[in-house]
Amino acid sequence: MQIPQQLLIQITALAGFRPRLIPLALLALLAFTALPSQAERLKDLASIQGVRDNPLIGYGLMVGLDGSGDQTQQTPFTTQSLNNMLGQLGVTVPPGTNMQLKNVAAVMVTAVLPPFVRPGQNIDITVSSMGNAKSLRGGTLLMTPLKGSDGQVYALAQGNMVIGGAGASAGGTQVKINQLLSGRIPAGAIVERAVESPLGGDGTLLLEMNTSDFGTVQKAVDAINRNLGTGTATALDARVIQVTAPSRPEERVSFLARIQNIDVAPEQAIAKVVINARTGSVVMNQAVRIQDCAVAHGNLTVVINTEPVISQPGPFSGGSTVVAQRSQIELSRAGSALQVVRGGASLADVIKGLNSLGANPQDLVSILQAMKAVGALRAELEII
Repeated sequence: MQIPQQLLIQITALAGFRPRLIPLALLALLAFTALPSQAERLKDLASIQGVRDNPLIGYGLMVGLDGSGDQTQQTPFTTQSLNNMLGQLGVTVPPGTNMQLKNVAAVMVTAVLPPFVRPGQNIDITVSSMGNAKSLRGGTLLMTPLKGSDGQVYALAQGNMVIGGAGASAGGTQVKINQLLSGRIPAGAIVERAVESPLGGDGTLLLEMNTSDFGTVQKAVDAINRNLGTGTATALDARVIQVTAPSRPEERVSFLARIQNIDVAPEQAIAKVVINARTGSVVMNQAVRIQDCAVAHGNLTVVINTEPVISQPGPFSGGSTVVAQRSQIELSRAGSALQVVRGGASLADVIKGLNSLGANPQDLVSILQAMKAVGALRAELEII
């Protein structure tokens, strides 16, 4: 690496013109310049507006289930669907026929239509039971149209499903390994209709950042303009970037490939603590800080034990046996004295201060909420 002459003069001046100190200063400079940057590719930070997946859904029948299908008395829609399908195939079922089906199950079929997919290509599908079938193992999905949100058919699904689970039951005892009522069929649907994804047809492209941040958007705009020319990108807000695209369609592919591979160092995220109220999980990022505060936390436990007490009458007294309930209540309060939680300038200091309280994750949820209320927690508190 070439060190500019002016920088060498400054290093020499800092070293006090002592030659033996110059190598140490150069080593420190080289170590500083060799620090890895936390830059990420723009394709990991943003997406192209209009280029997205489209969910598909369909209702169908799965046959060949070896006696593990729907019980038609409890799922009449399975019988109705089978009658409609047989009618389309030219088979007429006499009215009032009570079909006892064991090898057929009603299923919901879902899939995701990727962008730029063309008719004739295959996509994966997921099949899930919607009745009371015991297992879909070894079943065959009959031709099922998959529709989008507009009601149009975009793919046709059909195929054999293999489930990696197994199960057995007898005498009220059941053993089951993995999921038996849903599974995937790789390449189980054929695309019949494509969804157009225009790319810069009007001369502009819109990049949408995954998170809203003015600093990250501005850095992305500067990086694009630095690599592709001034005025190529313009920030519209904290999430959307407008990019001037080439007029020829074949040039837009290489243009977007260059944009997606541009490295951008995102700004540090806002300080946030996420709490899962159902599981007690607490997750915080490296920007979280706490101020000095005093915390006292204790647990209250109430245990109630009830035992039956039998009172027997005396001999020849003519009395009857009486059963009464006797309860014992134990109340315990485990607490601690007021403890000082020292503020810290790093996430390690925050964790060390919270661990000093000796609270479990469930108790930590209440403590963090109280610290946020008094202003000692310098972070956004989100409960999911």
